Amino acid sequence: MISYNRQSINQEDIDAVVEVLKSDFLTQGPKVIEFEKNIASYCDVKYVKTTNNATAALHLAYLAIGLKKNDIVWTSPNTFVATANAAIYCGAIVEFVDIDVGTYNMSIEVLREKLVQAKKENKLPKLVVPVHFSGQSCEMKDIWELSKEYGFKVIEDASHALGGEYKNKKVGCCEYSHITVFSFHPVKMITTGEGGAITTNDKDLDEKIKLLRSHGIIRNKEKFKNNNDGDWYYEQQVLGFNYRLSDIQAALGISQLKRLDSFVLRRREIAKRYFDELNNSVLPFQHLDTNSSWHLFVIKIKDRKEVFRKLKKQGIITQVHYIPINKQPFYDNKKIENSDNFYQYCLSLPIYVDLTKNNQTKVIENVLRYI
Repeated sequence: MISYNRQSINQEDIDAVVEVLKSDFLTQGPKVIEFEKNIASYCDVKYVKTTNNATAALHLAYLAIGLKKNDIVWTSPNTFVATANAAIYCGAIVEFVDIDVGTYNMSIEVLREKLVQAKKENKLPKLVVPVHFSGQSCEMKDIWELSKEYGFKVIEDASHALGGEYKNKKVGCCEYSHITVFSFHPVKMITTGEGGAITTNDKDLDEKIKLLRSHGIIRNKEKFKNNNDGDWYYEQQVLGFNYRLSDIQAALGISQLKRLDSFVLRRREIAKRYFDELNNSVLPFQHLDTNSSWHLFVIKIKDRKEVFRKLKKQGIITQVHYIPINKQPFYDNKKIENSDNFYQYCLSLPIYVDLTKNNQTKVIENVLRYI
């Protein structure tokens, strides 16, 4: 079977994990700190905190930014439900901004129009969360300029986009956002099994995230509120969570991160071949300011259900990204035109580092046969 996406694990990755298993620290040890420093260096950002998954990373990011009950959050409907769910965890109200018909990312035009109307109604968002769908960055400079005009915070959901670039800088540098969130799920750019990361250039946000990530517990004696009973003493000062990444996972992440650029290069090679050999009318649009990491390669086709079934019969597993969040029973099921229309035709083709030339040929030949 040719899957739509999958991890790439080599012997160096395995050896790195085994080395930690033989060490004194399986969690809360030096590998997590090393992994965080390596991500910070790669993204050219000041602070990084890792988490046990990207949903936890989103939750911490929202809390750190100050999201609370009845605050309004705007995000894209074309994303996995976790982007919105993590805001609901905070008691916030989630609304959706329709996507651009070309990039499938949050539409700047729709966002601008929605902000104008929200200001008139005194219902402006506290937070806007653009999602870098398939690995292509949103138009972050435009969103950042709107944030200064309308007073909202910006968190990038870059779960798809580690290794991607915007205006010749790495996604995650936070030049046009307060926080960026990454995912290390097995189908993402690198994997730690499950895992996530939060990047920021704001020291106060980083310290809040660190505190919330580990039960709200302080061990720095200079910050204690009560008397210090001894070297064992700690204080829980806020209600936090256990969202830590283990050293076992961090060791895998460190090893994977060394190959990230080669992973991205290979994905770009696969994407280029799809562009070269598939019908132009079905292909995704790439904005000139971006250089996608190609987590997904999504085409638009008619008769998707039938094509999905026929490809599966040939041993080719495709996927649909995404069922719009607004169409989920938990949410309001209101129509969002561009996103709902995109859902009717989108199909994710196989794209992963170890996809062979012969297997990609099989995918291309069958896709051309059925469209």
